[in-house]
Amino acid sequence: MQILVVEDDKRISDFLIKGLEENGYLVTLCRSAEEVIGNYLNIAWDLLIIDIMLPGMDGRQLVSTLRYKDCHAPVLMLSALNTVQDKVDSLDIGADDYLTKPFHFDELLSRIKALTRRSQIGFDVKKSQCIQIGSLMIDKDQYKVFDGGQEVELSPREFKLLMYLVENQNKAVSRIQILNAVWGINFDNQTNVVDVYISYVRNKVEKNQKYIFTVKGVGYLFKLEQ
Repeated sequence: MQILVVEDDKRISDFLIKGLEENGYLVTLCRSAEEVIGNYLNIAWDLLIIDIMLPGMDGRQLVSTLRYKDCHAPVLMLSALNTVQDKVDSLDIGADDYLTKPFHFDELLSRIKALTRRSQIGFDVKKSQCIQIGSLMIDKDQYKVFDGGQEVELSPREFKLLMYLVENQNKAVSRIQILNAVWGINFDNQTNVVDVYISYVRNKVEKNQKYIFTVKGVGYLFKLEQ
């Protein structure tokens, strides 16, 4: 399950990412609403966790924009604001739940499970979480990949990288975009970790067909080779 976390406080975002990944979720971090709108509007997220007090556009404005853009994924708002009116305002503009800071992580997990259960019942698109591309079949629910019917063993990070490329199929993405989406790093620190993991994924999923192409001077492109 893919979760987008929108949180500018590094201490809180690190806490969220660590806890969610330990519980088997695939997490992408954004530190501003503008970053979400600029890079992640067309991804089919299973859940969005959004802080209200963001720099620039705030969380409520972001939710309004997402709903206007036909994003139907459930939204859990996080905020230190704890009045009834704060909660009502957030729910009225399109949020599905509201959790005040500080919170117990077990409560966050319970709310995530409840929201995704309701989402799966309410939207037919959630009933099938399998993606077929060429000889590859990706089961998003089970975090499994099959190539020609044979299961491919991917680490959680490799799976997250593959899913990011697949969600951006036919679109060149830069190393910095990949670092941000897969590792939560939003700057170029001269690391070659992206190239290393691209190599890992290529070696595992391209036994029968090529999917991942290098775009010189840009980054990488996932497409079905004709």
